[in-house]
Amino acid sequence: MTTLMMILGIVVFVVGLLVSIAWHELGHLSTAKLFGIRVPQYMVGFGPTIWSRKKGETEYGIKAIPLGGYIRMIGMFPPGPDGRIEARSTSPFRGMIEDARAAAFEELKPGDENRLFYTRAPWKRVIVMFAGPFMNLILAVVVFVGVMMTFGVNTQTTTVGKVSDCVIQQSESRSKCAASDPEAPAKAAGLKAGDKIVAFNGEKVRDWSTLQEDIRANPGKDVTLTVERKGETVDLKAHLIRNQVSQSDGSGGYVEGKYVYAGFLGFTPASGIVQQSFGQSVDRMGDMMVNGVESLIALPSKVPALWDAAFGDGPREADSPMGVVGAARVGGEVFTLDIPPSQQVAMMLLLVAGFNLSLFLFNMLPLLPLDGGHIAGALWESLRRNAARVLRRPDPGPFDVAKLMPVAYVVASIFICFTILVLIADLVNPVTIS
Repeated sequence: MTTLMMILGIVVFVVGLLVSIAWHELGHLSTAKLFGIRVPQYMVGFGPTIWSRKKGETEYGIKAIPLGGYIRMIGMFPPGPDGRIEARSTSPFRGMIEDARAAAFEELKPGDENRLFYTRAPWKRVIVMFAGPFMNLILAVVVFVGVMMTFGVNTQTTTVGKVSDCVIQQSESRSKCAASDPEAPAKAAGLKAGDKIVAFNGEKVRDWSTLQEDIRANPGKDVTLTVERKGETVDLKAHLIRNQVSQSDGSGGYVEGKYVYAGFLGFTPASGIVQQSFGQSVDRMGDMMVNGVESLIALPSKVPALWDAAFGDGPREADSPMGVVGAARVGGEVFTLDIPPSQQVAMMLLLVAGFNLSLFLFNMLPLLPLDGGHIAGALWESLRRNAARVLRRPDPGPFDVAKLMPVAYVVASIFICFTILVLIADLVNPVTIS
């Protein structure tokens, strides 16, 4: 049964992956057609074609390897200086440029002269190239916020899970009380496991993050805690002391290895599935965006540990880069966890949302062959044409992005090597959630 559920989880993730890719390419396709650019192909996947059908001037299809997708637009790059596609050169770098230029004019038909991608205004090209990643961002936000507001999220609550017996600085590596340790304020106040704190000094408590801030902001003060206990409301008096505690991350969590001195009550909050408001969901989505950007910036620094995990005896860190194979494996594990089916569905949706957010951030890198590289090229063209107009100089014409193809091949080679490394790590030392 566990194997069957694992396979089911993998299949569900792959379907979500294909939908995400198709959704991304739909953004490119719809805006390209909106601006009159001819699109001969819209494909989900790479490799041999499994199914295709031509509708109008575009062939729609699915290919065998679900690791990406593409649309093919006519005239992605401008022609050579003489207005024609140049003959093949013996120079390898020049050859790369000419190959890219030739591919951009494949299937050129009479009447296509005014339907080429490079002939569109820079702002239109920016929209076409941005539309794909933006579709992934929309999907990520809608799924993430929807899951937070409907299924909820496992988070710390204002219900007391455990009351501390004494006051210990949190940087100390001990959990047992010493004779000299003072009694914890929560215990002295009579707080018990299972109590739900509903108000702090008469002010209603919304969530654990708010309660944590209230406690930490009042060192050395007497406060009133209103709790719900066995159906009754009880007011408790507590004297908060100043103690060394872990630094807060602003969302109810903690920053590992960093400490501050603040008000201390002395209890551990219980965790539970809590539906989030729209505002809370948006805040969490914002945190997810920031973490995604930070992770992308930190990606090169994780390569040594990833190499050690793939080819050495190093552990696979929980925040290690993970590819499609690893994500599919995690998707399979989700359906084997001993949690309610609703939470399995929620976790799977969040996994797909995270994948779409990663697609957005990755594709926005200003490097060819990524969408961000084409956006950067269009913006540069707009800048230099406007500068020429202001300075009353001749129009420099379209920026030839094809000249950057040697750089694009280097970037693509690095991406391929990194993808292979991640694939090996996902197979021999995968990230697990169980």
